[in-house]
Amino acid sequence: MRLAVFTSFSGQGGVERMVLNLIPQFIESGYSVELLALKAKHLQVDALPPEVKLIRLKSRHSATVVNELAHYLKTTQPPAMLVAKDRPGRAALKARRKAKVSTRVVVRLGTNLSAALRHRNALQRWLRQVPVQRGYRDVDAIVAVSAGVADDTQRITGLPKTQIEVIRNPVITPRLDRLANEPLDDPWIAAQQTPWILGAGRLTLQKDFATLVRAFNIVQRTVPVRLVILGEGNQRPELEALIRSLGLTQSIHLPGYQKNPYPYLKHANLFVLSSRWEGSPNVLTEAAALGTAVVSTDCPSGPAELLQGGRYGPLVPVGDVAALAAAMLETLSNPLDGRMLQTATQDYRADVSARRYLELLYPKAVRAPR
Repeated sequence: MRLAVFTSFSGQGGVERMVLNLIPQFIESGYSVELLALKAKHLQVDALPPEVKLIRLKSRHSATVVNELAHYLKTTQPPAMLVAKDRPGRAALKARRKAKVSTRVVVRLGTNLSAALRHRNALQRWLRQVPVQRGYRDVDAIVAVSAGVADDTQRITGLPKTQIEVIRNPVITPRLDRLANEPLDDPWIAAQQTPWILGAGRLTLQKDFATLVRAFNIVQRTVPVRLVILGEGNQRPELEALIRSLGLTQSIHLPGYQKNPYPYLKHANLFVLSSRWEGSPNVLTEAAALGTAVVSTDCPSGPAELLQGGRYGPLVPVGDVAALAAAMLETLSNPLDGRMLQTATQDYRADVSARRYLELLYPKAVRAPR
């Protein structure tokens, strides 16, 4: 059976990685996959199985791709199409209407939109939400990456809950273990034997690393510890200024974007997610899957679901420096056993996730082909 997959490869973010994790599982299940890629120059082609038919779309944006997608759908008529991200999803639905084909369209949404827009003004929120409210009227199904995203999507779109399915991100793959076992080549870490805490993500308002730095400042007064924050973003100058103002330049390391962050995740004494909002935080899931103790803000959405309300790691209010510091100190002193943490992540295995996707994409099939 044929399956079309469509998304925009605008960077090396979590959505792109999740798509690349799903595709090998689809192929192993016996499906012929055609990947339609916007901004394909950002796609790591070597990460694709050779069986995938890669279609590099000429359009540069979701707003201009409708005609190209409609031609593809009318010409090839795949039985099902999986689309990742909101704007490509709405473009795919417009293209299907234009092509007048019966291709089943399932759209994966990975963001708690209401939380993401909370810091925008009223006009910005309206301009972002109205297209979403109107754009999914004829979608066959929406995949939400967490229950929080599902509830938020249902409120915004007004779709019945029966059209929105929660499927966990395909985070855990054999590749994750392989990459995590590569050497951790970081002289700053190797130079000292002090325990260290890890944060990772884009240096943006969403990830709120300023709260993590301030909490770390409290922690390091009590125990000898260092902090590493992986990633790049527009808040690097502000973050560096904060670190200098607190006198922490010798204790905090910002090595930037790392192509392979997983040795850091595996060897850290503690991973901390300080986000203001998420959809389903992949890096928190990866840390737990590698057996690393975790602390997280109780942000919308995903951390509370993964950590089962605090059973597998403390959850603290967003932006609460004192509570985050206390949770970090407690977890450094009494970390959960790594094997127990790994039990929390079984629904995030790529094979489990892919099977759920296929059941949704081909609901009339008795079983996926093998």
